[in-house]
Amino acid sequence: MARPPRLARIYSGTARNLAQLAGVLRRGGLVAVPTETVYGLAADALDARACAGIYRAKGRPSTNPLIVHIADLAALEDLACTNEASHRLAAAFWPGPLTLVLPKRKEVPDLVSAGLPSVAVRLPAHPLFRRLLRLTGRPLAAPSANPSGYVSPTTAEHVRAGLGTRIRHILDGGPCPVGLESTIVDVRDPRRPCLLRPGAISRAELETVLGRPVHVRTVVAGEETPQLAPGQLRRHYSPRTPITLHARLAPDAARTGTPREAWVFLSRPPGRRRSNVYWFDVRGDLRGVARRLFAVLRHLDAAGYRRLHLELAPDTDGLSHAINDRLQRAASRG
Repeated sequence: MARPPRLARIYSGTARNLAQLAGVLRRGGLVAVPTETVYGLAADALDARACAGIYRAKGRPSTNPLIVHIADLAALEDLACTNEASHRLAAAFWPGPLTLVLPKRKEVPDLVSAGLPSVAVRLPAHPLFRRLLRLTGRPLAAPSANPSGYVSPTTAEHVRAGLGTRIRHILDGGPCPVGLESTIVDVRDPRRPCLLRPGAISRAELETVLGRPVHVRTVVAGEETPQLAPGQLRRHYSPRTPITLHARLAPDAARTGTPREAWVFLSRPPGRRRSNVYWFDVRGDLRGVARRLFAVLRHLDAAGYRRLHLELAPDTDGLSHAINDRLQRAASRG
């Protein structure tokens, strides 16, 4: 009788465990890691064979590039050709949830950049991941640690639920405090910066630092075309359960559906709660919504509902754009 597949081990962030996991990464292995945004699946970014393991484990198309994470600002010069715009943004927002797209140096494998002459780089803020980066002594490529296209993981258990039989090591850093993937801005041409993916750092904040308009790229890529950065696919961050989006849900909206449909509000609706009514944040605080968004989608996807009705965020600030971007891609069927 065949043995069941072995599940990945979850490691606490002790000094001994971090040293062990740094060794795994230096030898070309994979480690799922916590970041302030979502959990990532890390490998040595300068080792093409190691990065190929990321693509295999996730089932990720080779046209979707990887974000490279660095331990300090000096490491950026080893990977990319920088300019004034990148220097300003890094000084203002790093370490933090901002990814810069720049012309790459020859040391970066083509596999990491989907064959394009650019590279996406970030200096993360999560203290445990930063300790691991320093111990490893290498830049680490780390897309979200989930099967490609599915809802991103924000806890170590989310990672094990999705990739537990495909990888061996998961570093537990607790729930991710931001909960949405990083803002990505293309600064290859410092005179024309372009927002490729919204996140916790808003377009307005970028424009304030740069002192010029930041354009928004609206083109949606297909899997057959190499992408400049992650997060460009029309369908992404998607549960298996079909989704219907609503600009606003009336408090009694659930009465119009069936018990096999779930209704998810931004904030807790008034009145008596029905068993198929949920909310992202009790008060509808957008930071709370972002932090819990993927966890709620995962919970409802496992609950057996036939359809999820989700309320979009009001267009009030940059974070609402990031939340709605994830919801719209999750709801796309193509």
